[in-house]
Amino acid sequence: MTDTPPDGLHHGMNDGLHVHIERLGSAHHALVSGLRLDVPPGAILTLMGPSGCGKSSVLASIAGTLASVSEGLQPLQLQGSVQLNGRELAHLHTHQRGVGLVFQDALLFPHMTVAENLLFAVPASSTNGISLTNAQRQARVQQALQEAELTGMGNRDPSTLSGGQRARVALMRALLAEPQALLLDEPFSKLDAALRAQLRPWVFAHVRERRIPVVLVTHDEQDVADPQRVLHFRATEESPSHV
Repeated sequence: MTDTPPDGLHHGMNDGLHVHIERLGSAHHALVSGLRLDVPPGAILTLMGPSGCGKSSVLASIAGTLASVSEGLQPLQLQGSVQLNGRELAHLHTHQRGVGLVFQDALLFPHMTVAENLLFAVPASSTNGISLTNAQRQARVQQALQEAELTGMGNRDPSTLSGGQRARVALMRALLAEPQALLLDEPFSKLDAALRAQLRPWVFAHVRERRIPVVLVTHDEQDVADPQRVLHFRATEESPSHV
């Protein structure tokens, strides 16, 4: 069975993220089959469902990290295609895909300052191939700190930041790498309710402004950015369904 977007949500294959999963699983068990995802630039698709139903494995298949995921001792394999802005990614290494990832843990480098964490993500050259000077890369870091409402905190140790501040740094670090698509794996799950409510619109506004296709995994209905773009996974081999 193929999952298809609602009427009016079809987009060209050269624009955005398009994933067709014929089968995703181990040799003996299919986690996901017959799934098609179409996420245009600036759209946020939410994947929901119980633990173990394959949501994070779908993200891994897009990011190219399936080699680090297994079911018991069985490695997972993808049969299908992953296309981003018209380019097939399925056979590329993770660093070649142009896909950013943000997890529920900020995963900031503890031996680096906040600014150094951000600078690590800034590419050495611009999208048109022109090399960036150190001053230009530092300027991008300062702009990111300003956008994250963390001006003046560049020299801080990441461990001294609040959970919300660390989450903002993690998102800005992912965006500074200029990804063509972004994967969010329960990025709000470790924050309290008030902070989640504050951070959600901030994150969604930033990715929409940059016209980046986003796939978000969550267990919380409140995290849904667009009710028309939700897939509910079941704890069986049945195909996910739109809601």
